[in-house]
Amino acid sequence: MLQSEEMYSQVDRLVQSWVEEGLLPGAVLDIILPGSRRFQKAYGSYSDGTKPCSIQLDTLFDIASLTKVTATLPAILLLAAQGSISLDDPVQKYLPAFRHAQVSVRHLLQHASGLPAGIPYRSRHEKRPTILAEIFEKELTFQPGEEMRYSDLGMILLGTIVERIAGESLDLLVKKHIFNPLGMRDALFNPGPEMTARVAATEAVNDTFIRGEVHDENSFHLGGVSGSAGLFATADDMTRYARWWLSPESLTIMPPWLMREAIAHPVRGRGLGWEVIHDPMFVPSCGLSWPAGSYGHTGFTGTSLWIEPQRGLSVVFLTNAVHYGRNTKIRELRSILHEAVLSAAGPA
Repeated sequence: MLQSEEMYSQVDRLVQSWVEEGLLPGAVLDIILPGSRRFQKAYGSYSDGTKPCSIQLDTLFDIASLTKVTATLPAILLLAAQGSISLDDPVQKYLPAFRHAQVSVRHLLQHASGLPAGIPYRSRHEKRPTILAEIFEKELTFQPGEEMRYSDLGMILLGTIVERIAGESLDLLVKKHIFNPLGMRDALFNPGPEMTARVAATEAVNDTFIRGEVHDENSFHLGGVSGSAGLFATADDMTRYARWWLSPESLTIMPPWLMREAIAHPVRGRGLGWEVIHDPMFVPSCGLSWPAGSYGHTGFTGTSLWIEPQRGLSVVFLTNAVHYGRNTKIRELRSILHEAVLSAAGPA
């Protein structure tokens, strides 16, 4: 457990100093431990193009690639639990236009498919209706299962599989079957005008800050809903999600053993979707001190979620670091933050 209010204060002062130094525009930090211990605080502000807007505990953030483990992963696991798909089936079974018969659904989840990281960049203002066709035509860069290479393309395919097998869009499926049961009341894709006032603006494009629209260009071209990015959420939403992973038996959304499989037997630092610490040579995004078995994920906009099951610890850190541009220090800061939190938490 966190040993004292002073230890909370050390972590608090760390984040506050980054905002004051201009390393981050602002953030929300949400830490939970067993025994109803919780630390929550909002920091800083952002510009909406006309005025500064304070970040609040209920501010919505574009969580970027956290979408992969917060929406796409549970959707795939849900379909697997229902028997609608098998993780070891070839992707071709569900997407016949995909060229590579040796790539399985599991390969996509583990970022071990051989697909490249992405497709050539196009700005959000260019039309791009052919994203799926472009992915289908991509050559593999290695044999499936032989390496791990983080790929947005594989996650986009997984989101497409969900929609084709479930017969409904990814956003509606996860809202109904994941977010609502967990009480994640604000988590959504494509915030409407009534929600935009609560959304932290991300990057400025042509002198206009992106606000209420997904930052990721591929997801934007796919209509704001994709398996790789597009989800907006509050820190409280993400903490509710973390609690479920810490106690999968608490709700009957899906079999707990399937969730445990997602974080077991990682391959080169990846479970199913999650980044999983498994050996001392692996340097995770949370820093070197976090023990084996910890798992988490990050998002390009600055967001992260890390879970340490031995302590029952979760750390949600949501920030719109790209508000200042894409050349941020978030990777370095994230590691420092999580090392400090773990130190404050004390031994398992």
